[in-house]
Amino acid sequence: QVQLQESGPGLVKPSQTLSLTCTVSGDSITTSSRYWSWIRQPPGKGLEWIGRINYAGGTYVIPSLQTRTSISRDTSKNQFTLQLNDVTPEDTAMYYCARDVPSHYTLKLPGYWGQGTQVTVSS
Repeated sequence: QVQLQESGPGLVKPSQTLSLTCTVSGDSITTSSRYWSWIRQPPGKGLEWIGRINYAGGTYVIPSLQTRTSISRDTSKNQFTLQLNDVTPEDTAMYYCARDVPSHYTLKLPGYWGQGTQVTVSS
């Protein structure tokens, strides 16, 4: 059964770059038709879908984050990553990786999620 695990720093200073990794087991990130996504939830707020990378390596990031966000993958390690540049305190959130959550509109549908990792942006 597929399992996803987020990893990365729990504390990042403003203006620095946040880099998170999602390690996948039980499935391949190159499996046909799969979408692999990043989602976050700021304290006291709802889930915000960030972007995705598909089975072929194609990516999409929501317009509000496109200029400072990139998603990539390492197929040899069965991992995909989120890089968020020039962070601010507003980027403080629980960050999740997930399978089968290809857009904002599918957040309420079944999928496979990691447990999440807390990221705090503070000086």
